[in-house]
Amino acid sequence: MALGNLLQTLPPLPTMLVGSYVQPDWLIDRHALSRRAPPRVPAPDLWCVPPAQFEAAADDATLLAIDEQERIGLDVIGDGEIRRESYSCTFVAALGGIDSQHSGTAVDRRGKSAPVPRVVGPITWTRSVLAHDVALLRSRTSRPIKITLPGPFTLSQLAEDHVYDSPGALAMAFAEAVNAEVRALHAAGADIVQLDEPYLEARRDAAHEYAMAAVTRALAGAAGATALHLCFGYGPIDRGHSKSGRYALLPELERTPVDIVSLEAAQPGVDAAVLRDLPSKLILWGCLDLGTTQVDTQEVVLQRIRAAINVAGAQQVMLGPDCGMKYLPRAVAEAKLRVLVSCARIARG
Repeated sequence: MALGNLLQTLPPLPTMLVGSYVQPDWLIDRHALSRRAPPRVPAPDLWCVPPAQFEAAADDATLLAIDEQERIGLDVIGDGEIRRESYSCTFVAALGGIDSQHSGTAVDRRGKSAPVPRVVGPITWTRSVLAHDVALLRSRTSRPIKITLPGPFTLSQLAEDHVYDSPGALAMAFAEAVNAEVRALHAAGADIVQLDEPYLEARRDAAHEYAMAAVTRALAGAAGATALHLCFGYGPIDRGHSKSGRYALLPELERTPVDIVSLEAAQPGVDAAVLRDLPSKLILWGCLDLGTTQVDTQEVVLQRIRAAINVAGAQQVMLGPDCGMKYLPRAVAEAKLRVLVSCARIARG
């Protein structure tokens, strides 16, 4: 759905997930998941169901996540990234050119060595990885739907490359594959396709050099609304980790074709004045602090909403949590989202 048509179906200050929602304990070992960094390569040991039963179990869990979002009252519904160990590994593992038997290593944003996909041939897209999730979403809800996939710059930072002659060339190769997926997901019925690009802020020098060209290529010819998510880390995983609260690349993102920019704002205390750097973009403003299991109060969330509205205006602002919610207890995630929905209704008045 084109952006203008999508906005006509939504109320002011529409609410949605950023990406992930809480996966059931019967599907994934949440204790083991919380004790490691987000996996960059498939981690089958995390799943609690046998491989032969995984797809059916993941479908059931996804339907539960969809229904819960509708009960809570979110205006845009996502799949919750329920069948993924993390936001990135499911997509990249399905691409041609990736060694499915041996992982490589790369330094993550914490400065630690981590297993990552190993690029051993030209990156190729052979099939849509996430079209099934879009079809499942579309079959379950009549509300606008959003699907997420990793962006090309972040994919290039989380790979060991044995093929391309420069990191920029690798990012552009990933951009071609991401572009094919974006087109397929819009064709499958997604209203919003979002790229997750947390490494734009983690690797600013490289991002200045070639990230915007890769993002622009990844979104070329998109038939529906597009979004791009920025953050400083994964809420509960990075609890206690210093977050700068300063976005350096927003003026450059303003010049890309992305429609919606999703910003982590609550936990790092981002000053809403940064929205002046994005005058032509819609903003998915992070209003829920995911670095704590305390439920954000209505008063605090309304203050965050009003701060964004005072700079950008209500017609430019969308509302969500800071980032993905998969590491929170389910009851906490639900309670936080209910506060968000209630505050959106108040703010609309």
